[in-house]
Amino acid sequence: MPLWSRPATELAAAVRTGEASALDVVDSHLARIAEVNPDLNAVTQLLADRAREAARDTDRRRAAGEELGPLAGVPFTVKECTPIAGVPTTFGAPHFRDHVATTDAVPVARLRAAGAIPIGHSNMPTLIVAGMHTRSELYGDTRNPWDASRTPGGSSGGDGAAVAAGMAPLGLGNDSGGSVRVPASFCGVAALQPTLGRFPTDQRLIGPDDPGPASQVLVTDGPLARTVADLRLAYETLAGTDIRDPRAVPVPLYGEPLDGPIRVAVVTDPGGRGVHPAVRRAVETAADALRDAGYDVREIPDVPRLDEAYETYHRLPVSEFAPTWPAVRQLLGEGGDRYIELTMRSAPPADVAGLVRLMSARMGIRRSWAEFLHEYPLVLGPVFTEPPVEPGLESRDQAGRDRVASAMRLCSVTSLVGVPAVAVPTGLDADGLPTGVQLIGRAFREDLCLTAAQAVEDRLGTLTPIDPRP
Repeated sequence: MPLWSRPATELAAAVRTGEASALDVVDSHLARIAEVNPDLNAVTQLLADRAREAARDTDRRRAAGEELGPLAGVPFTVKECTPIAGVPTTFGAPHFRDHVATTDAVPVARLRAAGAIPIGHSNMPTLIVAGMHTRSELYGDTRNPWDASRTPGGSSGGDGAAVAAGMAPLGLGNDSGGSVRVPASFCGVAALQPTLGRFPTDQRLIGPDDPGPASQVLVTDGPLARTVADLRLAYETLAGTDIRDPRAVPVPLYGEPLDGPIRVAVVTDPGGRGVHPAVRRAVETAADALRDAGYDVREIPDVPRLDEAYETYHRLPVSEFAPTWPAVRQLLGEGGDRYIELTMRSAPPADVAGLVRLMSARMGIRRSWAEFLHEYPLVLGPVFTEPPVEPGLESRDQAGRDRVASAMRLCSVTSLVGVPAVAVPTGLDADGLPTGVQLIGRAFREDLCLTAAQAVEDRLGTLTPIDPRP
């Protein structure tokens, strides 16, 4: 079994015990990247020399008898918008090709401190906002390793494809409405969107100023992995407070056990807008797995205030960046502005009074969800209500944009509410494409989501790594 195909938990254990050297682990992944990345275009800036040097340092410390971290020698990819010290943070835009980071972003530093090794940046839509498909002006399109005619999703699609194809066992993405969960579902891997405030980050992405209200309340960093156990290890590493992010709060990683069988609310078609039969079957399959694991699984009509939350979610970010949109759109390249232009037609920016109303609505929606999750500690539902779609559908026309936005509505709403969710694979559909679901939990109860996802994985198995398919 080649090292590149093994999960992060096994690799770290092998490095700590001396079964494998960190350099061998890194070299195995570099060879895998050389083999499959020319076809997939998931890894953008390869950090081969840096990764090898970090691996040699790990091996020297093990030989000297030093205790190594829980992720010792484990390679990981980092989305193009997340800084790695000494490497350009390009956002996929030519304008930022020389925008070299002076320090690691907080989550990169956390993973490094645990012994993990950044092996490369990963592709994303230009400036994150060019669409759901991973296509950047600077690096081009990333392919879905299961089917070149389908998108790998986004905006953390480079990480999803890289993890699925064995280029790294972990990917560090971020999620503001499905950006780690959709690529996970489309590429057949797992992903975690944490509670807002669980992971610290530095979101001064471009320039010295902090972001506006929508970015502050919607965006979270999140890991992708091939197994739930790897996802749990990344969760334990990334959580905790940091002075660079006052939003991060000191909440225990694991909450108090709940009495009796945990109730799971199953919502197959959020908002009643329709769901593809393959996605419906995936939700039903996951529900059966949870029943078998002893959960109290109950079908319910819908989640709270979905339509209101959906509209609020879409209008908040466009209201934030509408004033700077004329300048930003110039950085997106030909056609890169279409997704936001189409979004603004469906969800027009609000004025100051409207923005106040949107923030007020968000608070009420969060309260409704807190009451709902008090009754049902977990919610099982789709990540995307269709199988993986063709690349760029959301930027093709208004109908395509609205179709994609509606399909990931449960992701959007849960990002607005700020609650945790774990995406986990459930199998393959009739066309051989991966299917998956998400398990949503109470605020700061990622542990409940991860344990339930593990129960699904234990019964349904994992799908990756895979060799890229035509």
